[in-house]
Amino acid sequence: MKRAMLLVCLCLATLGLLTPRSASAQGPVVPGAAARPPTTPTLPVPSPAPVAAAPATDDEYRVGVGDVLDVTVFGNDDLTRASTVQTNGNMALPLLGEVPVAQLTVAEIKRKLTQLYGRDYLVNPQVDVKVRDYQSRFVTVLGEVNTPGRKPLRGRTRLIDVLVEAGGFSSRASGDVVLTRSEGSLPSGESTLRVRLTSAAPGERERAALELLLRHGDVISASPKFYVTVEGEVQRPGRYALDADLTVTGAVSTAGGLTRFGSNDVKVRRANPESGQVQILTVDMKAVRSGKQPDLALLPNDLISVSRRLF
Repeated sequence: MKRAMLLVCLCLATLGLLTPRSASAQGPVVPGAAARPPTTPTLPVPSPAPVAAAPATDDEYRVGVGDVLDVTVFGNDDLTRASTVQTNGNMALPLLGEVPVAQLTVAEIKRKLTQLYGRDYLVNPQVDVKVRDYQSRFVTVLGEVNTPGRKPLRGRTRLIDVLVEAGGFSSRASGDVVLTRSEGSLPSGESTLRVRLTSAAPGERERAALELLLRHGDVISASPKFYVTVEGEVQRPGRYALDADLTVTGAVSTAGGLTRFGSNDVKVRRANPESGQVQILTVDMKAVRSGKQPDLALLPNDLISVSRRLF
């Protein structure tokens, strides 16, 4: 059943239907503005997770307390059963009693049980071990996904696997994802990874991030969209989504450019969200275009005001 549900999620991701959108989620309608296509980021279709190779690596799933294992001894139905890993790290099995299995991979447990049964009880035993319920290792998904919360790690779980399990991005998501690792470090040697995932085809860096294998305790945060407001003498005043590199001239261009009466002197009202203090910044777009003044990078909730030229 869980596999079937995951396949459904993958199909929805392919069709871009993981995120339901409502009219209220589209933002306010700007008078005179042309219809804008939805910009909610969608996840690319995940490829099958890579098969684990021996010997075990740090990224392979290691069994822990609370996991339920299905142990099958072929030809011996009385030895076949499901067993839960107890708080002491052991699981109870017929003939063998309590067997320590915590922190072992499934392949290691399989070899161990084969050796134990073959040493004293069975001739050439055929043993198979699978994890029925993953209950010991989790990551946490926060922010703008459809089903945030704690997600179990299942084998070699990648970032994209967890994002799909979380239902994809919500309509308020910007596509910016932050992964924080509390135990150990990321392949880069750092503890935090920031990546922007949009509806466009992911680049090499984005693909590498999506394929990153997760570890217990990782926290994945999907950031919301932020907006700036452009008012005054522009063709399409209104509120616009803030991209990572949006500047004053970029925002004015997005708003359709200046009207015939628009001035190149632009004021940016910026409020500090912590102190409430307000700054008024002045940008001369003519000086920016000539290279005499840097283009001001915008922050969330900035208000860009274009005044009327004085004749």
